[in-house]
Amino acid sequence: MSIKKNGVDQQLIRDLAGILNDTNLTEIEVELGDLKVRVSRQAPAVHAVAAPQPAYAPAAPQPAAASVPAEFDVSKNAVASPMVGTAYLAPSPDAKPFIEIGQKVKEGQTLLIIEAMKTMNQIPSPRAGTVTAILFEDAQPVEYGMPLVVIE
Repeated sequence: MSIKKNGVDQQLIRDLAGILNDTNLTEIEVELGDLKVRVSRQAPAVHAVAAPQPAYAPAAPQPAAASVPAEFDVSKNAVASPMVGTAYLAPSPDAKPFIEIGQKVKEGQTLLIIEAMKTMNQIPSPRAGTVTAILFEDAQPVEYGMPLVVIE
């Protein structure tokens, strides 16, 4: 690495920026002796919003009958996963869960987190009501459209 008149070797910074783009990283840091170079970019904002399904798309797959009790109208009352990822009931392994069965929730209240591409996405309640079922296990992989929570 060579030092230029105006500071750090600009080619080094270009190379590090290229590594960020090639690997989809948001930050990279190199330290050589007293010189420390960090290149970062702002990660794109991820909003947990269910994408509208086109009219020609098949309906979201329904879970197997054994996984959802018959008394729940999943198509009407379920909160579906807006993305593919890993669903968590709490913000950390030792923290209290966001929701429990029988708990009243408000519209916009966080129900769970889905980790997708190393980003934690809070999934808000689409309506006020009572949580009558949680249809996934903590740290379970989930698919787009999969029913996760029933709110009545």
